[in-house]
Amino acid sequence: MEVIICADADEVARVAAAKVARIAEAVGPAVVIGVATGSSPIGLYNELARKVEAGELDLSEASAFALDEYVGLPEGHPESYAEVIRRTVTEPLKMDPKNVHVPNGFAADPQQAALDYEDAIEDAGGVDVQILGIGSNGHIGFNEPMSSLTSRTRLKTLTRQTREDNARFFDSIDQVPLHCLTQGLGTILDAEYVVLVAQGEGKADAVAAMVEGPLTAMCPGSVLQLHPKATIVVDEAAASKLAMKDFYRWIVDNKPEWQREIKGA
Repeated sequence: MEVIICADADEVARVAAAKVARIAEAVGPAVVIGVATGSSPIGLYNELARKVEAGELDLSEASAFALDEYVGLPEGHPESYAEVIRRTVTEPLKMDPKNVHVPNGFAADPQQAALDYEDAIEDAGGVDVQILGIGSNGHIGFNEPMSSLTSRTRLKTLTRQTREDNARFFDSIDQVPLHCLTQGLGTILDAEYVVLVAQGEGKADAVAAMVEGPLTAMCPGSVLQLHPKATIVVDEAAASKLAMKDFYRWIVDNKPEWQREIKGA
């Protein structure tokens, strides 16, 4: 696991986007990108969009697979992740909508929809680079604490903490769905590369548990300790409870030049 500590959220976005863009360029036009929702990756997407607008990155033939979707919202609801991904990923990154996939939380049979989503990822050849955020309770995707570390895409019940965290997107917590479809931790681990971003002091405990705590279902993000190509990009506030901050900085500062997309990457 590589840990990159940035000065602020803007640098997190630049460094993480540079990493994702480098992987996309190496894979080629048909790169498959896993995309997360929430506040954490918005800056990353904005920076990728800037690269697309500048002609530095072309994702017109790329595919994307969203991590998760609420179950119980009406189709077309502005806070459904199908709509969020359209607004934050598909349109600004100029991706072909037919190549952007979101779990079907509107399906009559959500469990079958979960199986179908796993098949679709496999049919696409797997995810080349998975973008992630982390919840304040350590969840990645909607894999709440005590999720199986080998889980696959499935129906999950959201914790009260996650619903409270997401209530800012709704008029009240009562409008936040109780259930979701989410890629499993095992599904996430299958991605060739992982780039996780986190900003703010509110994520400091989760980041410390993910990076330096034990591998445990109590902190689902800790499963990334098993991933051979996971990069964690955080700002100073989110890194504030890491015990080995100086060690992580030393590693980044002493990278060979050929490993650097930009300074600090």
